Amino acid sequence: MTFDPGGRIDPGRASRGGGGRRGVAVGGGVGGLLILLVGAYFGLDLSGVVSGQQVGSGGGSQQGQAVDGRQAFPDCTTGQAANEDVDCRVIATAESLDAVWGQLLPGEYREPALTLFTGAVSTACGEATSDVGPFYCPGDGTAYFDTAFFQELTDRFGASGGPLAQEYVVAHEFGHAVQDQQGLLAGVQGDRTGADSAAVRSELQADCFAGVWAHHATTTPDPDTGRPLLEPLTQTDVADALSAAASVGDDRIQEAATGRTDPETYTHGTAEQRQRWFSTGYDSGDPAACDTSTAAQL
Repeated sequence: MTFDPGGRIDPGRASRGGGGRRGVAVGGGVGGLLILLVGAYFGLDLSGVVSGQQVGSGGGSQQGQAVDGRQAFPDCTTGQAANEDVDCRVIATAESLDAVWGQLLPGEYREPALTLFTGAVSTACGEATSDVGPFYCPGDGTAYFDTAFFQELTDRFGASGGPLAQEYVVAHEFGHAVQDQQGLLAGVQGDRTGADSAAVRSELQADCFAGVWAHHATTTPDPDTGRPLLEPLTQTDVADALSAAASVGDDRIQEAATGRTDPETYTHGTAEQRQRWFSTGYDSGDPAACDTSTAAQL
């Protein structure tokens, strides 16, 4: 998926945070591995996976003050920049998501804040390191990304390296923001693990919402230009997104880490489920098709 080279994006949509030392890993065992590698519970309360006190080995957290995106990303002003630079790509994807969800949920959707960070970052959900992976914090309504994760997605998890694989991750986090705004995260806190848990259902719905965005992204006009910010999808683009979804399936990660799977510890769903729910959203383009909370079969 490529952006319209002549499209306009606003670097002020994002801020730059973090800059602290990469912290000591939090957690252990299979559950901790999922937390560290793919940000388990991202989109939910992160108090169990981030520290409210210390992020770094030795000393306290060392994050700097957030910097406005116009200063941090001065070159992220066009679709061409988004095609060439990963930070610009995240910002442009966020603007596309804003346009799509603003159209699908008029008067209801509120643009979540967007922070790109390196190393460690302070959030309303606690202090997080890059090890947590991308996440959405309901406490401050912000989606957080260390874009180095995208290389991990390819190198460690075996996902395709195409742009839509990265944009899928951004769309998934914004899916959690939509859930938060729609009151769909209720009940997840007390049911965080298990193949049929509220956490898994929530994550699969966020995958489905990512598919809904992909369905509409190439036809929703950008408010500034009147043209879609994204050019038409190819089969390769869709395959890249499906590859990314599968690579962070609980079963795929657990098998790679331990040689076995334990459905009782699932937090995000299997590779097949994640692909299928993304496809459900993409094929239908309808958020109502993403009702995982009552689905008899996940």
